[in-house]
Amino acid sequence: MTKTYAVGDTFTLVRACDPYRPIYYAAASGDFNPIHIDPAVGQEAGLGGAILQGLCTLGWAVDAFIGYLGDPGRVSGVNVRFSRPVAINDTVTFTGTVISIENGTLVAELEAVNQRDETVLKGATVEGRV
Repeated sequence: MTKTYAVGDTFTLVRACDPYRPIYYAAASGDFNPIHIDPAVGQEAGLGGAILQGLCTLGWAVDAFIGYLGDPGRVSGVNVRFSRPVAINDTVTFTGTVISIENGTLVAELEAVNQRDETVLKGATVEGRV
């Protein structure tokens, strides 16, 4: 069955940042910046403790889009602005809305908020081939 897409379609994904997520991501990405893996360093930096790597947050955002699009190989572009760090034990809800479909390219806007309703990612757009 072929999936149909329409302007106005929405999609969501919820992800939780457990205490080990920044460590797992550091191991996979090589980003061992101490603000991500040492709560004392994150505290000293004014972040309230260790924070998740921004690119992991971006990966989760793209994963939300892939869930809607259906195929990671069809993602063709990403533009993002981080608004606030994701803290350990945050639960982040990613919400996307399709804003255009033209010439075989679908564009969606994405936003992400934590459980305190603080925006952690805004003004993001993702593109995919349909």
